[in-house]
Amino acid sequence: MDTDFKLYMILLGCKPKGRFTEQHDIFFGIGTSPEALKEEMYAFWPDAGTLHIDSWREVTTVEGCTIKVVPRKSMRPGGDKLFFINLGGYRPGDFEEYHYKMIMVAPTMAEAIKKSKASAFYKHFGFRGAESHIDDKYGIDVDDVYPVEDMLAPHFREKYALELAAAQNPREDILHIGYLKIGPV
Repeated sequence: MDTDFKLYMILLGCKPKGRFTEQHDIFFGIGTSPEALKEEMYAFWPDAGTLHIDSWREVTTVEGCTIKVVPRKSMRPGGDKLFFINLGGYRPGDFEEYHYKMIMVAPTMAEAIKKSKASAFYKHFGFRGAESHIDDKYGIDVDDVYPVEDMLAPHFREKYALELAAAQNPREDILHIGYLKIGPV
């Protein structure tokens, strides 16, 4: 068993051909390090050109739960799941849409959405006529919340599952913020 495999959340950046500004997307992968997932990142975003990492996180603890990568065949159904939510919001006078990316533990999408509405970002990055929202929608809509397992490439989903358990001494994950060049495949 690949006992050293971890779940990684990576903010990818690139400037695709024909674009004027840098573009971003979130990638979830299972591996031993962000660098070890380079081929999977390029497969995820094949028309990106040259990718780089703007930030990354080894996902080990979320909301008091430990997150472990386990063989799919050993996973029991039911229980809490890990959800990714991308909130979008605005500030008066700023020609920008700000984003806040969250990972939440909840038994259902509806509960994850409810929890996201309680976030400081949701409350403070919106104003009349430009309310905070989960990306692509005004207001909260379950279509824009994703179970993290569903965001993994099929070969990861076939082999692995994410096991959530109450953490004894939860420690926040380290957020690695800043440009990391990964180069072409």
